[in-house]
Amino acid sequence: MSTAATARADERLLHRGILRRTLGRPELGAVVGAAAVFLFFSFAADSFLRASSLSTVLYASSTIGIMAVPVALLMIGGEFDLSTGVMVTTSALVSSMFSYQMTANVWVGVGVSLLTTLAIGFFNGFMLTRTKLPSFIITLGTFLMLTGLNLGFTKLISGTVSTKTISDMEGFGSAHAVFASHLTLGGVDLQVTILWWFGLVALATWILLRTRAGNWIFAVGGGSDAARAVGVPVNKTKIGLYMAVAFCAWISGQHLLMSYDVVQSGEGVGNEFLYIIAAVIGGCLMTGGYGSAIGSAVGAFIFGMTSKGIVYAQWNPDWFKFFLGAMLLLATLLNAWVRKRAEASK
Repeated sequence: MSTAATARADERLLHRGILRRTLGRPELGAVVGAAAVFLFFSFAADSFLRASSLSTVLYASSTIGIMAVPVALLMIGGEFDLSTGVMVTTSALVSSMFSYQMTANVWVGVGVSLLTTLAIGFFNGFMLTRTKLPSFIITLGTFLMLTGLNLGFTKLISGTVSTKTISDMEGFGSAHAVFASHLTLGGVDLQVTILWWFGLVALATWILLRTRAGNWIFAVGGGSDAARAVGVPVNKTKIGLYMAVAFCAWISGQHLLMSYDVVQSGEGVGNEFLYIIAAVIGGCLMTGGYGSAIGSAVGAFIFGMTSKGIVYAQWNPDWFKFFLGAMLLLATLLNAWVRKRAEASK
């Protein structure tokens, strides 16, 4: 074969390799969907492309995206957590009530909240690995317990369903700067949660693709028994994933508290589905072993664009959940199609 022919053959092989790798990316379907949603609202809402509007979209995306990242890793590991929404509220309530009742520095309450939230994550993982019950049952029980504790303890301690103000306490200003401050870049006002979100996505992506722990997460999601047979610490991996979810719930809870100063004990119910939806739209499979942190970020961005795009287009916001459900179904079908094409190209 001539040199030219060999070069053409090599180019064809390289092309197929790139195509195969591209089709195999979990976030491919989400990226296509995000581009479609972006273009749609760019034409449907005149104000959508304004810098201030895009910063609002990014903020709405970050509030979901911070939790969607660990939820995506947990789903890759083959498990679910239905307690994430109320866990965020628990984190905020513990921080607020401990600081107020103990008349301590706000940072003391923040630290106690971190330990409490991590303990909840450890409890979920420990119960899962010890009882072998489905994660749906374990975390549903945690969801119900936290919902009752949030309301019961808040009423018992504060006498109402909301916490007392802590904005005049020592340490609140610095805590607000860490969890709820604004940054101005190029004349655009951005919430610090966007930086938290981007940082968590980068960290999770590095863990999944560049560390042994990432290999363990994919192996556990592919099959616990097979993973255990090759030496993967299955129980530690699952407990670690639940504690990662708890850590991000703590971040979200502190942002909630520092942004509004007071917390309603009934908040957070139902948000767990938004986190799961963002992860699924981003390419995570319900069966585990497949997905990416970047995909969860794209899924959260689609959520942010849709929730704010409907407002900018001056539509009835009651349609939001319809669009969210439609996107979930379309993204799931698209992801399944992408996977089949990727497997067929091998």
